[in-house]
Amino acid sequence: MTEPLPSADIHLIQRILPHRYPFLLIDRVERIDGTQSATGIKNVTVNEPHFQGHFPGKPIMPGVTIVEAMAQTAAVMVGVSMDMADKNMLVYFMAIDRCKFRRMVVPGDVLRMEMTTLRGRPGGKVWKFSGCATVDGEMAAEAEFTAMMELGQG
Repeated sequence: MTEPLPSADIHLIQRILPHRYPFLLIDRVERIDGTQSATGIKNVTVNEPHFQGHFPGKPIMPGVTIVEAMAQTAAVMVGVSMDMADKNMLVYFMAIDRCKFRRMVVPGDVLRMEMTTLRGRPGGKVWKFSGCATVDGEMAAEAEFTAMMELGQG
């Protein structure tokens, strides 16, 4: 019998990422396969602040926040795999490529981000990821992005 893959609940996510409300955009990360792949989960709720203005009467999750949720999933994957909890890790976008939006994401949806590492190694600062975000198995967004990860001060 094989061991289950590690996962991260909201408490571990907050020990890895510096993001907080309203910009912490993932609720858990499942099936973390080392630094190779992971699945993030975002429960989309109507009380999120971006829905007040995007758009009144027809709330739609902004595409940039979907891509940010994908990036946060990738950062937690690396953070869990490299034991980065409580180490003040900072993550910065360097590039976003091949980004496409396929479906609107609305309150009540459960957004699943399937992320894969294209380039990066433990100890390295620059990583490249590929991923897709789905709702009920239907593609909502896809993108590749490059990010720099480093330890912050303090």
